Amino acid sequence: MALYAIGDLHLSLTADKPMEVFGPAWENYTERIGDALSRLTAGDVLVLAGDTSWGIDMAEAEADFRFLEQFPCKKLLVKGNHDYWWSTVSKMKNFFTEKGLTTLDFLHNNCALYGDYALCGTRGWFFEEDQKPHNAKVLNREVGRLEASLQAAEGRPILCFLHYPPLYQGYRCPEIIALLEQYGVERCYYGHLHGGSHRLAVEGRQGDVAYYLVSADYVGFRPQKICE
Repeated sequence: MALYAIGDLHLSLTADKPMEVFGPAWENYTERIGDALSRLTAGDVLVLAGDTSWGIDMAEAEADFRFLEQFPCKKLLVKGNHDYWWSTVSKMKNFFTEKGLTTLDFLHNNCALYGDYALCGTRGWFFEEDQKPHNAKVLNREVGRLEASLQAAEGRPILCFLHYPPLYQGYRCPEIIALLEQYGVERCYYGHLHGGSHRLAVEGRQGDVAYYLVSADYVGFRPQKICE
């Protein structure tokens, strides 16, 4: 029994968005993901840190969900900026129930428990979002979602999972970082950075929080063990 994390699987078993176009690092990535997930057991928990499927709605993403379902570990999904299929949690859970998808759940305005830890998460905020209209409104919404998740921990030790990096070389999101510090988050795992952007990743302890990048192409398409 162990806790794992990986982000940015970018599955596209139905959508015509194969990631191999981004270079040899992505060659046969679906098969490599499947091989890695086959090593996890029913007692394991896997946090998927956003950008799980390229499907534009739940129906188009269903094949990707079924691909994940074949592996018995429990999976907790965090929203990514390319998860266009994402809807309300109630609608997504109803879809999973109707389709008999029993190993998939969500980290969104809530927390999950693993041993003594509370697992918290949300999409987060990124520099590129600052370039879009209504950015303050969306930032405040993400901050609110993160705080709701952190509050749900009710004082337990916290591991946090974001899609967007809350900091990288040359950028910090003070609102997100302040919450992580305020609620005593021990470690924060994030994705979103690919290819040449890997060099911008900040890892290790910054202030009171340790940060780690778990984008699939960064970790060789192998889920990273967080703890037993």
